[in-house]
Amino acid sequence: MKQKKPFYKKWWVWAIAIIIVVIAVNGNDDNKTVTDKKSTDLAVTEPIKETPKEETKAEDNVPKEYRSALKKAETYAETMNMSKNAILAQLTSEYGEKFSAESAKYAMDNLKFDWKANALKKAETYSKTMNMSKQAIYDQLISENGEKFTKDEAQYAIDNLKADFNENALAKAKNYQETMNMSPEAIRDQLTSSYGEKFTKEEAAYAIKNLDK
Repeated sequence: MKQKKPFYKKWWVWAIAIIIVVIAVNGNDDNKTVTDKKSTDLAVTEPIKETPKEETKAEDNVPKEYRSALKKAETYAETMNMSKNAILAQLTSEYGEKFSAESAKYAMDNLKFDWKANALKKAETYSKTMNMSKQAIYDQLISENGEKFTKDEAQYAIDNLKADFNENALAKAKNYQETMNMSPEAIRDQLTSSYGEKFTKEEAAYAIKNLDK
């Protein structure tokens, strides 16, 4: 009788074993692929961004009174065409804004403005509304009891002022004639006086010549 081979020597046993090994290897590769994909996904995930802290503005550290003084100074400069010295005096005046000396100094140190332009605007106002002479306007611009502009600022205003001072003298002369019933010669003296209107002799002569007879 022919002796049977042990089962582990049969061909189909080895075939099954090979199939099991192949399946196991493929399974490990699939698991590795999934793991690698997860690792890649984690790697490309954007880091959590921290919300940036709001930077503190420099002006936030400035006392409220200082900022108020600066805003007042800007208003005086822009709407009233005042000089730097006149604004400083107004800020600290007991009859004005009553700011502390420190807050007023902060305001003036941080106020950026074209003071020559303000002097010119003031000069134009004096010429158009008050018919003043060139010398009288200059004196008013630099006066400590007037506009308090510097001499350079006042001179810039006079040099760039477009005005007919003959007509200004005539307007002044007519006012003296109509409201004060002054004689032509008295008017002439008032127009040229260094304590009066400060017109030139030529401007006064033009005014007297064109007065109503």
